[in-house]
Amino acid sequence: MHRDVAIVGAGYVGVPLAQVFADAGRSVLLVDVSAERVAQLNRGESYIEDVPSAKLKQLVEERGLRATTDYDELREADAILIALPTPLSRQREPDLSIVLSAAEQIAARLRPGHLVVLESTTYPGTTRDEILPILERGSGLVAGVDFHLAFSPERVDPGRLDFTTKNVPKVVGGVNDASTEAAAALYGSAVDSVHRVSTPEAAELTKLLENIFRSVNIALVNELAQLCDRMGIDIWEVVDAAATKPFGFMRFEPGPGLGGHCIPIDPFYLTWKAREFDFSTRFIELAGEVNQNMPYYCRSRVSQALNHGAGRSLKGSSILVLGVAYKADISDTRESPAVKLIQLLQNAGAAVAYHDPHVPSFEEHGTTLSSAPLEPGAYDAVVIATAHTSIDYARLVDDARLVVDLRNAIGRHGIESDKVWKL
Repeated sequence: MHRDVAIVGAGYVGVPLAQVFADAGRSVLLVDVSAERVAQLNRGESYIEDVPSAKLKQLVEERGLRATTDYDELREADAILIALPTPLSRQREPDLSIVLSAAEQIAARLRPGHLVVLESTTYPGTTRDEILPILERGSGLVAGVDFHLAFSPERVDPGRLDFTTKNVPKVVGGVNDASTEAAAALYGSAVDSVHRVSTPEAAELTKLLENIFRSVNIALVNELAQLCDRMGIDIWEVVDAAATKPFGFMRFEPGPGLGGHCIPIDPFYLTWKAREFDFSTRFIELAGEVNQNMPYYCRSRVSQALNHGAGRSLKGSSILVLGVAYKADISDTRESPAVKLIQLLQNAGAAVAYHDPHVPSFEEHGTTLSSAPLEPGAYDAVVIATAHTSIDYARLVDDARLVVDLRNAIGRHGIESDKVWKL
């Protein structure tokens, strides 16, 4: 069956992308290695919060949206978009194995006239130096002549309602002008605006710059938070005050560390690639050091609060970590600093449970942890790692013996109490 668009990877990027194209009247196929995911999608059951099941079911029933595990179906699609994860290895180096394996599969099904677009975040040069040779070698076709090839970075912010896949501008860079225009025409048929750049390398670096910008600025306020602790100054008051300036300042907030699929990972792709050019990305690496240290600093903050606020040591104390998603009001735990903090507290001898209304369970080192009831008084301390808006923070403070607030959730609600220790 002919399809306008096939999307390889039915995750946080692929499923919202499929919705946007289907809403625009395009016929869409999702390809994923998980038979369970494929079956769910074909039943109209969404596991991605940004695409409600009711919406997905409508697209399946009325627009013909479908999922499959069969790569052979790519032959019938006009465009193939790759939206697969690009994690880091344990040594913090880029791991492109998932994307390169998919490229091998696509190459075997590539035909003249196909458009292939990589959306997975990666270092400059990946599309031209890694994907292009695989596609040409496996198909016998020439990129930019027989088929089009481009890079267009995903810009998904899970849980966001104001900026979505449809209204966030799409950056596109092809291996030649014809490839750029083919990709721009495809995205332009479904999203509000497209921004062309001259090469895939420029598009690849654009995504990295966006995330490095956030990483560096978050590291700055995280470092200031530690200094403010020593100086006896409230970092949150300082950030609030600085944010009143209508120009020349952008608000960033401290926290227990970075989480999600982009900011903790993507900057290291450029750091790794820069070594090839005898260049050290010192800002990026320093920011990484500061941000990766925050869970350790927060463990010390919890220890300090227990010691001074309750006369207890961390070892033997019972602690409830409130929120394990990497940010408020979503269920995504990827790279969540709360998970790291739980491990550190456990390693220090504390008995740790968690409560998260969005995450009923998650796996940590092969062990499944389940969300405990929100009973603050049953623990020596409650640590707010993620500030979900559904929590009654006034009641939390009333019921808890001690609260360590790493997100200023209590302060935002105008609650003051001697029980509360801030980051």
